[in-house]
Amino acid sequence: MTVFLCIDLMGGKAVQLVQGKKKALEVDNVIGLAEELAKLENPIDIIDLDAALGSGDNLEQIKLLCKKLRCRVGGGIRSMEKARELIEAGAEKIIIGTNSFKQGKLNEEFLSRLKNEFGKERIIISVDSVKGKIVDRGWTRSTGIKTLDVIKDAENYCSEIFYTYVDKEGTMEGTDFETVRKIRELVAVEVTAAGGISSSKEIEMLESIGVNSVVGMAYYTGKIKMEELQRLKSKRYKY
Repeated sequence: MTVFLCIDLMGGKAVQLVQGKKKALEVDNVIGLAEELAKLENPIDIIDLDAALGSGDNLEQIKLLCKKLRCRVGGGIRSMEKARELIEAGAEKIIIGTNSFKQGKLNEEFLSRLKNEFGKERIIISVDSVKGKIVDRGWTRSTGIKTLDVIKDAENYCSEIFYTYVDKEGTMEGTDFETVRKIRELVAVEVTAAGGISSSKEIEMLESIGVNSVVGMAYYTGKIKMEELQRLKSKRYKY
């Protein structure tokens, strides 16, 4: 299993938001931060919050990051043109959230086009949940879809389900192990959990059920340190 560190971009800065609303911290030197996170030697998750919210984008900055480092990119990818531009810029995978869903169900037409052009191995479907229902548009709008209802069908179009427990995002109060476990049981593709993760113990608990972790606020506040993540990674490969 893999631990992904993340950079959420807003106004050209790396930020951390609590439940997608309140800004808890921000970092000006995004390139320096990305190079620091790259010490873990795993791809970095880059999320364009401005694009997700429809209030602009950080596209040129993301392209620069993709040239320098291994990145998985999400936030506001709602067209084939945007997806193509990011992959051509060097994104290893693209994370599709809002446009994965349409009119209360999976947007199979758009996802099929992505799959046919780029292959499902380059596609991650982001399932962002508030109170058991999927939200989109930067977590500002409910789709009305129950979180678990589309998971099984979604795996036909991606190599990974990226589940974010928005209820606890940025709070470091623990993630939603019950839902994560159910998702893991439903699909054969990779599953990644984000939102509320605050300790190496939680990372190991997720790993024990075959689930990747995304660490954000806990890393930025020093609750989980790089040395700890590197230790977990080296421990994983000792036989």
